[in-house]
Amino acid sequence: MKPNIRITLTILLLIILQNAYSQDLVYKPINPAFGGDSFNYQWLLSSAQEQNDFKGNNDLDFLNKDPLQQFEQDLNRQILSQLSRRLVTDVFGEEGLKDGTFEIGGFQIEINSYPDGIHIDILDSSTGGETSIIVPYF
Repeated sequence: MKPNIRITLTILLLIILQNAYSQDLVYKPINPAFGGDSFNYQWLLSSAQEQNDFKGNNDLDFLNKDPLQQFEQDLNRQILSQLSRRLVTDVFGEEGLKDGTFEIGGFQIEINSYPDGIHIDILDSSTGGETSIIVPYF
């Protein structure tokens, strides 16, 4: 290239760059909870529901259950709750819990004292599920 052509191209390039406009980058959130447009709410909700693979319990499942079955489950929960409260107060109290096997509802609870702590084995006779709890001595 000749020097005149280089100078001409440089001048043209400077003129083009001088006329180029720039703008500020501005962040605008999409989520309405963070200041975005409130019309995006439905789109975000439906998008999240489409991606959700979790199939949880329906809130109305309790209407389809047998009342006697619900009563039995509630009773078992209350008994286990009282047993756990008594266990905590008795184990850390002066008397302690007595060893033995107890049948409560559909649960068989076996309590044994060992040098490392109290061992509690809970067997659910309806499902065959078993839970073992060790409460150490302090």
